Amino acid sequence: MPLVTLATIFDPMEAEIMRNRLDAGGIEAVLFDNGIASLIGSGLSGVRLMVLDEDEAAARALLAQRD
Repeated sequence: MPLVTLATIFDPMEAEIMRNRLDAGGIEAVLFDNGIASLIGSGLSGVRLMVLDEDEAAARALLAQRD
């Protein structure tokens, strides 16, 4: 079960919000490169929001919904 990148986000706070939305929807997600983004600056290195490949379609649909 490989991971796929849903998005690369250049705002660490936004990345965390997106991860939390997925978690609330029952989809486990992880943030990669969050440490390096905070070290060198989020504008230079994005944070990758990743999910299992089998959850990709559901995750994209959930994030596309507007509150």
